[in-house]
Amino acid sequence: MSESRTPLTAWHEARGAKMAPFAGWLMPIQYEGILVEHQHTRQHAGLFDICHMGEFRISGAGADAALSAAVSHNLATLAAGKCRYGFLLNARGGVLDDCIIYRFGPDDFMVVVNAACAAGDLATLRDRLPGTVSLTDISAETAKLDLQGPEAVDVLENALGESLRDLAYFGFRQTTWDGAPLLLSRTGYTGELGFELYLPSDKALAFWELLLKDARVKPVGLGARDTLRLEAGLPLYGHELDEDHSPAEAGMGRMLTSTADYVGKEGAQQIRQVLLPLRIEGRRAARNGDVLALPDGTEVGRVTSGSFAPSLGHVIAFAWVDAAHAEADAFVVRAARAELPAVRTGLPFYADGTARKKLQA
Repeated sequence: MSESRTPLTAWHEARGAKMAPFAGWLMPIQYEGILVEHQHTRQHAGLFDICHMGEFRISGAGADAALSAAVSHNLATLAAGKCRYGFLLNARGGVLDDCIIYRFGPDDFMVVVNAACAAGDLATLRDRLPGTVSLTDISAETAKLDLQGPEAVDVLENALGESLRDLAYFGFRQTTWDGAPLLLSRTGYTGELGFELYLPSDKALAFWELLLKDARVKPVGLGARDTLRLEAGLPLYGHELDEDHSPAEAGMGRMLTSTADYVGKEGAQQIRQVLLPLRIEGRRAARNGDVLALPDGTEVGRVTSGSFAPSLGHVIAFAWVDAAHAEADAFVVRAARAELPAVRTGLPFYADGTARKKLQA
């Protein structure tokens, strides 16, 4: 089966981007190189094609209560114009997907989900929401571009001709561009100041090219997106999050503040394994699936993600560790043809990101 294409795929191909399948889509992995793109995003502004993500609109009388029972998000404290990260769980408390929910009004929401999970998420929500609540898949008609980096706000203000200084972290605003609706969300997946931008698919290419006219912006592929999110200590579904682990095990139990009786609520706090952040000296990376052991050789877990961290100069990794051994400080990663000493570290791995920066008027 051939991969789906975003509205920008032809642009990526024409510029010589390295393309590869990802979650059923043909996506750009890199343009100039992962290291260059990573550092440019940390220092200036990177532009990402994230049109493969899924978006659902949920509205109608009773939508608030019904959605609160379907997901872990605390919608009771979510104001209009704000969005919140949380989870769609199975009955055991395992993570079916992590997603962001946007509130437009009392019973009006948008749910943004991962591409690989979109079909399953839609089916799950259809099953959990009553027929009186409208659930519409708007993914095909919606494009999503991420502009990330410390200079992102200056670039976007210049492109739109309006001030964005009052937009707080995890706040969003609806505006227009070229006669089309544009949603600006002060969110991202890099640890840097930035925006996730939603607009009609047929406007994506023109808006992409407009942003790239600014010398401060470079296109960035999924390769650097992964190193950036890992340095920021952010999970990737299918690696750090999955159906067999709870949010509490992934260190996100603090987010489970909803008082609603949502699906998976009890199991969401169970801890059998713990997701540990690890530091490994050198450039040889641990990889997903590598065995994690104690120095005496006892196997205690598996690596979920690992990479050389360009901003730090050494390797970082996440690993699931059996709860009984989660307090250990030293480990060994059994990588291909090598054993890599690893030590527990803190999160985020890279602490100098600008994501939460308060903007000055």
